[in-house]
Amino acid sequence: MSLKDELGKRSPFQSLEQEAVLNIFKTVEQLHTQAVELLKPHGLSPTQYNVLRILRGASATCCGSGIPCKDIADRMITRDPDMTRLLDRLEKRGLIARSRCPDDRRVVKTSITPDALKVLGELDQPMLELHQRQVGHLGEERLQQLISLMEGIREKQPAAGEHSAVL
Repeated sequence: MSLKDELGKRSPFQSLEQEAVLNIFKTVEQLHTQAVELLKPHGLSPTQYNVLRILRGASATCCGSGIPCKDIADRMITRDPDMTRLLDRLEKRGLIARSRCPDDRRVVKTSITPDALKVLGELDQPMLELHQRQVGHLGEERLQQLISLMEGIREKQPAAGEHSAVL
């Protein structure tokens, strides 16, 4: 079904670009909602899940020493304006640990806990299956095209803090 039909829109979109961007937004919302539902029984938001995956990946490359908050923020799929509070909530649940860097006391490093690794282990397969259900029907060639198109869009976007138009 076309987006115009889904929205019950009677007039055409103002431009093909507008229709494309609104299609992306609508699709992202549907995919995000499904991820939210998958994570809900584990008490995680998609943003928290993203942090835990970043920390798991970092622990494999950083010998478990953790990474600074800024590095986590830089790797996020979606930005969280209050990374400190997000990390506070995960620490309160025992899913992360934070410690001051002995070389520079201003730097706080964050690492993943065994409890969080267990939760991620429980979610790995269901998340892969969700992604398969969401986009697997496109097939390898169309998925590669989609990836390339999305990367091309992001390459042309202004960096954070640069002027950009508002919807």
